[in-house]
Amino acid sequence: ERKMKREKFGSRLGFILISAGCAIGLGNVWRFPYITGEYGGAAFVLIYLFFLLVLGLPIMVSEFLIGRHSRANTARAYQKLAPGTHWRWVGRMGVLAGFLILSYYSVVAGWTLEYIFEALTNGFSGKTPDEFISSFQTFSSNPWRPAIWLILFLLGTHFIIVKGVEKGIERVSKFIMPVLLVMVVGIAIFSLTLKTTLDDGTVRTGLQGLKVYLTPDMSGITVQKFLQVSLDAMSQLFFSLSVSMGIMITYGSYVKKDVNLNKAVSQIEIMDTGVAFLAGMMIIPAVFVFSGLDGMSAGPGLMFVSLPNVFFRMGMAGRIVGLLFFLLAGFAALTSCISVLESIAANCMELFHTERKKTTGVLSIIY
Repeated sequence: ERKMKREKFGSRLGFILISAGCAIGLGNVWRFPYITGEYGGAAFVLIYLFFLLVLGLPIMVSEFLIGRHSRANTARAYQKLAPGTHWRWVGRMGVLAGFLILSYYSVVAGWTLEYIFEALTNGFSGKTPDEFISSFQTFSSNPWRPAIWLILFLLGTHFIIVKGVEKGIERVSKFIMPVLLVMVVGIAIFSLTLKTTLDDGTVRTGLQGLKVYLTPDMSGITVQKFLQVSLDAMSQLFFSLSVSMGIMITYGSYVKKDVNLNKAVSQIEIMDTGVAFLAGMMIIPAVFVFSGLDGMSAGPGLMFVSLPNVFFRMGMAGRIVGLLFFLLAGFAALTSCISVLESIAANCMELFHTERKKTTGVLSIIY
């Protein structure tokens, strides 16, 4: 049996940025703001933070420890640490979860490319709110256009993975992550400066939207609704941190032994939660200014329906902000797709003893 050389991260910073890039994705930029809007702003955020400390921190540390101690990918890590037991199925289910998640995640990621194109070509101009809805429905149901963006996105992901851990994933993450953080902060600050005057003379401002975002709305919270909010907070936690899908175990197997995992995980979670919080701060105030409280409860369509309407109503500045926002969303989606595909590719290389280029090519074709 041929012994394959295990790749490693080139630096502690690279490990943190890659892991944070995996965690920071559409779960932060797309899902967190719309769920927060649906559940009354800070009320959801507080529950999310509770589960982050109780579940998120220990699970992520555990997965990194399993990977580093076993020096194996997800499919073999549990089997190596607990031979002859049924724990091996936990690892295999993790790989399957990553495979299934990437199959739809990459589709939504491809949508961000469509909206980058729309922003570049001033495609948001002149549309009514209803036309934004019909435009998204027409695009998403088109048999070929989403497929083209999906292929382009997967090709970009493929070429980064082929370069390997240190020269591909780590190098790209060191560039993308600082840019993404700067863009989130910049757009969040801009959203707070927004204001509009309604027909009745009432003025709505971004700071008022921030107050709505940060003030817990506990009205109508029954036991049943609290349980539902808690369930959604936990699902957001797993989706956002990318735990229980094999990625962090794979990355843990690349980590050098001198890295303090507790400290590294704390930094990763601070970055992930910070971006999610800032995403809410850049989206919810902007939607509140131009669409009111009803716009905040737009659900999954918040990013692809409500926000383009907001950007159009900003005028010329909206064209620039819209382009920056969807570039940001594309960056966030790319870092997560890279991590999921790397986890799957690494497991396949270890199981079937195939080279990286061939394995990644086959997986990209399958998707």
